[in-house]
Amino acid sequence: MSGTSATLKPPADAVKPARHPDAPAPGELLGAHYGECFGCGGEQAHGLHLEARAGDGVRISAEFTVQPAHQGAPGLAHGGVLATALDETLGSLNWLLRTIAVTGRLETDFVRPVPVGTVLYLEAEVTAVAGRKIYSTATGRIGGPDGPVAVRADALFIEVKVDHFIDNGRPAEIRAAMSDPDQVRRARAFEVNP
Repeated sequence: MSGTSATLKPPADAVKPARHPDAPAPGELLGAHYGECFGCGGEQAHGLHLEARAGDGVRISAEFTVQPAHQGAPGLAHGGVLATALDETLGSLNWLLRTIAVTGRLETDFVRPVPVGTVLYLEAEVTAVAGRKIYSTATGRIGGPDGPVAVRADALFIEVKVDHFIDNGRPAEIRAAMSDPDQVRRARAFEVNP
């Protein structure tokens, strides 16, 4: 990424990320971490409905189709929607680490316009870990993994405890997520939100 800030460069003592032994297997669909999530949730009528799959190592791939509700300029995806797709994809990486983390910084390069109706194919990987800091990068391509690059991002995620969400979220939603009898869904509900 051009012009990446010093904040997004891992320090000298950063380590290579390690995939958690209980992470989803390569090729496995990750599914929505929370039904109401604008990025991946199925309960959001105008959401991205982004679908992410585990890759090898600490990598994932994801895709979504740009809908008319995602427009900025006529017939083109809104830049904020594209940034959201990158953030959602990058945040999903944390499930491979089995770490609850929030976006600390996201730097995005918009390389070319993305037309409505386009499938945006995203690839992301964790590049380094330093204490509670998780460094990652993503690329979005038009039409598929070999398509032209449309967007790129580098991100810094910060590991947090679930208390971050309990202390800052709306109580009704927190109670509903915490009372889900499915332990995996309950844990995933809190994985990527700021």
